[in-house]
Amino acid sequence: MTRIAIHVEPDGRVLVDAPESASVADVLAAVKKRARWVSQHVAAAKARLAHVLPREYVSGESLHYLGRRYRLKVIVAAGATAEARMRGAFIAVSVPEHGDAATIRGALDAWYRQRARELFAVRLAAVAAPLRWVKQLPPTRLQFMTVQWGSCSPSGRITLNPLLVKTPRECIDYVLLHELCHLLHHNHSPKFYQALNRHMPNWQAVKEKLDNMAEEVFRT
Repeated sequence: MTRIAIHVEPDGRVLVDAPESASVADVLAAVKKRARWVSQHVAAAKARLAHVLPREYVSGESLHYLGRRYRLKVIVAAGATAEARMRGAFIAVSVPEHGDAATIRGALDAWYRQRARELFAVRLAAVAAPLRWVKQLPPTRLQFMTVQWGSCSPSGRITLNPLLVKTPRECIDYVLLHELCHLLHHNHSPKFYQALNRHMPNWQAVKEKLDNMAEEVFRT
């Protein structure tokens, strides 16, 4: 029997995973059969996103790092260089007197990118270690994305969203494992999910946690 899986992502995108042997007719029939379910979940995703307010980048706003909640503290000082650093329960951003929201956001993005570069390198090596098909670590790059956590190109290069560093370590490990499994199966076939299950039996619960954080993490 042809297995066709339908997913509704946190941003409302509908993804259909089907084996190469599935015909277009099979895919359309599967989508039509679950049309009501898809419609309900897309509507729910859009309703959630409608209540997500854009950031103002002012002191007191909530920020995340490794799954924990911090507060933004904006420090205005003449001649200051725009930069962010962690100070206890705060992520403090120093800006010159005329620093605007774009300056503060830029400093935060640079801080998240640096943290992500350091942490992802360590976790990628750890997650890849038990995978027999990974003979050497694949090339990686960081790219801010609005709806994706990561991707794996046909050539085997892994792209990771620096914003993923806002989520718990287990969520980071899940995304890394997901992309590393694509080195073995560049699709979402049953064999892909078998590999994922073998190395992270609880991946579905972790993915749900990650999906539930998506609105806040991607909020700009």
